[in-house]
Amino acid sequence: MSRKAPDSLQPTAATSAEAAAFGGAQQAHVAAEDETLKNTLVATVVADGAASNDRAQQARGVAEDKTANSPHAAAYAPIPLVDLAAQHAVLQPELQRAFERVLASQTFILGPEVSAFEAEIAELIDVPHALGVSSGTDALLLALLALGIGPGDEVLVPAFSFFATAGCVARVGAKPVFVDIDPQTFNIDVELAAGRVTRATKAIIPVHLYGQVCDLAALTKLNLPIIEDAAQALGAGTAPRQAGAVGAFACFSFFPTKNLGALGDAGLVTTHDAALAKRARLLRAHGAEPKYHHALVGGNFRLDALQAAFLRAKLPHLPQWNKARQNNARLYDGLFARVALPETLLRTPVVQQPNHIYHQYVIQTPHRDALQAYLQRERIGSEVYYPVPLHLQVCFAHLGELAGSNPVAERAAREVLALPIYPELAPAQIERVAGVVSDFLRHFG
Repeated sequence: MSRKAPDSLQPTAATSAEAAAFGGAQQAHVAAEDETLKNTLVATVVADGAASNDRAQQARGVAEDKTANSPHAAAYAPIPLVDLAAQHAVLQPELQRAFERVLASQTFILGPEVSAFEAEIAELIDVPHALGVSSGTDALLLALLALGIGPGDEVLVPAFSFFATAGCVARVGAKPVFVDIDPQTFNIDVELAAGRVTRATKAIIPVHLYGQVCDLAALTKLNLPIIEDAAQALGAGTAPRQAGAVGAFACFSFFPTKNLGALGDAGLVTTHDAALAKRARLLRAHGAEPKYHHALVGGNFRLDALQAAFLRAKLPHLPQWNKARQNNARLYDGLFARVALPETLLRTPVVQQPNHIYHQYVIQTPHRDALQAYLQRERIGSEVYYPVPLHLQVCFAHLGELAGSNPVAERAAREVLALPIYPELAPAQIERVAGVVSDFLRHFG
């Protein structure tokens, strides 16, 4: 059985036309202002009696320079969704030293570098056991395997998340059971999750989406093993409910664009349970202990020493990077509040849990596709996380979930849009992004 996403989740040609029409008018206005600046400067020279062709041409050149340095020129400089070059330029000496250290060690997989990283990040998260693994996806897969989840089992997952949340459940042969999300936070709706529990339910995977922790206190009352999908939430929350400190396992991703990003794929599994940690370590390396003697069928989920070294160089900077994201989010919030667009046109992030670390700053608007097309014209980066809810992915069609079964997730898939929020973003860039978004959405007011 094949199935494409419903038409309601697909962009329409009208959105591009709307963006083009609005963008053309705006650009014409700016071009007229810039041309006026040039002509005024030329006219000034003429009025002073220096009207020769040479002097006039020189004046126009000055005008061109002033225009290039005018607010309009700065306004049209590209603003990417993420700018890793800005971060890595500052850290280049530290990253170079990390590379040279691993190269000299001749230990490239696991080893002392990985062990040191595990100890340092376990202290940050306040857990006794941390295992470096090959990716955030493999972290989820390893946690499921360590809990013995497989065919015939069910695992509750949010209907709105990155694919790996449900994909890993399917990979171990279990059934992902999709639960709708809270309309304010986009995190799993705990009350709805309670209603989906059956005798076959063996675990729940709540996702701390966009950097805001789920209601962990409420989740623990379900009396299910919790696998925290904390891929976007390293440093989020506060003790004793910080991301990674509550579940049977917690899983983190160090994909390069994460708040703490490797220079390739990398991930982490954490737990408070010594027995689970021992089992996970065994499964991480093909279930072998000692070498070439396999007690379990595991996988190759090992972390490269080079990625661990890069992460160790970056880890001390994480608190200030998270704080910068929070400051950027507050600036966005204030700018959008000043414009006071109705919530039917624009909804900004709603914070219900402490210490949201804004892996993404996600707005919601019914004109999402047209707005994104216009932002692209304005050379402002944005992204949709995520355009198709999990229960409507074609690979899960056999589970029988139909459009309308998780309406909040489906609306989010139609309306969410992530704006630039990276730590190095300048206030003037945030002001430009907020201004472009607000001006465009006023068009629909």
